[in-house]
Amino acid sequence: MNSSTPDWQPNPMRPGGPMIPTRWDVSPYNRWTFQRVREWTPTATIWRGPGPILPLPQRLTDVDGIEFEANGRRSTIGEFLDRSYTDGFLVLHRGEIVAEKYMNGLQPHTPHLAMSVSKSFTGTLVGILVHKGLINPNNLVTQYLPELEATAYRGAKVQHVLDMTAGVKIQGPYNEPSTHAHMFQLATGWWPLEAAQYPHCPKNTWEAILRLTEQEAPHGAQFDYRSPENNVLGFIMQRVTGKTIPELFSSELWAPMGAEEDAYITVDRGGFACTDGGLNATLRDYARFALLHLRGGKINGRQIIPGEWIQETRTASNHLFQIYQGSTDYLPKGAYHNTFWIEDPERRAIWCLGHGGQHLYIDPEGDFAAVKVSYWPDAWKLKEMTPGRESAREIDLQASAISMEAIVAIHAIRDALVGPVDKR
Repeated sequence: MNSSTPDWQPNPMRPGGPMIPTRWDVSPYNRWTFQRVREWTPTATIWRGPGPILPLPQRLTDVDGIEFEANGRRSTIGEFLDRSYTDGFLVLHRGEIVAEKYMNGLQPHTPHLAMSVSKSFTGTLVGILVHKGLINPNNLVTQYLPELEATAYRGAKVQHVLDMTAGVKIQGPYNEPSTHAHMFQLATGWWPLEAAQYPHCPKNTWEAILRLTEQEAPHGAQFDYRSPENNVLGFIMQRVTGKTIPELFSSELWAPMGAEEDAYITVDRGGFACTDGGLNATLRDYARFALLHLRGGKINGRQIIPGEWIQETRTASNHLFQIYQGSTDYLPKGAYHNTFWIEDPERRAIWCLGHGGQHLYIDPEGDFAAVKVSYWPDAWKLKEMTPGRESAREIDLQASAISMEAIVAIHAIRDALVGPVDKR
């Protein structure tokens, strides 16, 4: 290792050096840990199965010189990738890889943390089980999990959870003790040493959900990004199948789609997988998931994801666009449906977005997809370094701006590649 290696990074020439502290997933440590999550927290394997690997043909094109303008600045794709803390970037067009970059030591075989991109994989798995008749989105959550009758999920439908329109109060932020979000962060098992400082915190994700007893709005009335409640979908899927989440991911999605590598997902002390942010997979396997959506859920003659589910997700009702407006800085014109962002009300492309700069963009109209995995500096850490309400707001806007810059950059590549026929 060179002399620029941080003291906290493991060094075979210097055993017993300083360790990464309790919050391994924040900057600057995420530059190292987002590619090595299972070294810091318990995980479960998502087996790729014994079947063949789905090939991804290459037709490499130089996209670095493509120009775009965002946030009042004109840039090239190459410049954007260099300054946006990129670990990996891959572009698919017409089923072929047209761009593929590995940075910051990431390798093609290395799994990378997906953060909240995981939610869209969870929602896709729900769609598969809906098609099998095991889940009805219009049924009450408590029909599958009657224990939640004593919580604020009483009266909420599965669809409300899929769209994040359940009126359950989940207070944040994650790094502020005593909030619901902090409680979930400890319950997932990500910060075991910090959890020891709070003996009354829930010991696992299920206990954390049972503590959500306050309702702040009528179910279905408004959108609010409640990250932890995606786990409710995970518990429903386990209840109706009798299988764990890693088993379901393997049998219903990872093996059928022809993944190249095993994936893995973080698990809490109760063995429950963190469905809202714990998935880890390779860049190319994220791309295979995108390709599966581009192909209407069908690969090699096998319908893996119901085509109707994909279509219904993209064509979210105007009602969802209306209740979404003004609720976030990221997509002022968009919507959120079935665990996917719909970033363009006209084109109806879908977007998966994760903390730290994780992006998965899928545009069926252009037969185009892009994947970006990153280690963007953690906003919580920056707030601690720059105290003050105004500074915190500036940091939030900065995080929003970099996310919007990513989508503008991806649009620029798409528009450069997609021909007139594709723009139908």
